[in-house]
Amino acid sequence: MLLNSKSNPKFQTKNSQGKVNGFLVPLYNIHDGFFPSGKEPQQVYLTVIAPGEIKGPHLHFIRTGCFTCIKGNARFVLKIDEGYQVVMSGEDHEYRSVIVPTGVPAALQNLGKEDAYVLNMPQPAWTPDMNDEHSADFSDFDFSVI
Repeated sequence: MLLNSKSNPKFQTKNSQGKVNGFLVPLYNIHDGFFPSGKEPQQVYLTVIAPGEIKGPHLHFIRTGCFTCIKGNARFVLKIDEGYQVVMSGEDHEYRSVIVPTGVPAALQNLGKEDAYVLNMPQPAWTPDMNDEHSADFSDFDFSVI
């Protein structure tokens, strides 16, 4: 099972005089068909990973996640039937997004020396009383190898 991921283009923005004043990266557009029908995001939230740290591994039986690193760089490690699928995301990796379906364990790792900012666009929306955080065993994955 290969999981769905996509690159997100970066566009320069300009002021009224035509001078570059920043950029934008569209992460979700209903017209791009990235999300399966009925699995479109119901929420967007920010999770921050400290330098060198790992969030997870864990899995959800209720929620589907869609992760995109928007500041810094992160590695998303997903445990699938064939082993592990690794998706790099962030400033050096085309702000790549990856959908993590229900029942697929995942870990998020900060690869940099500063905080990594990761957006999650889950479906259904997370609530504090959902009780859908389940630990997963990644003891056979070497997080020290980049």
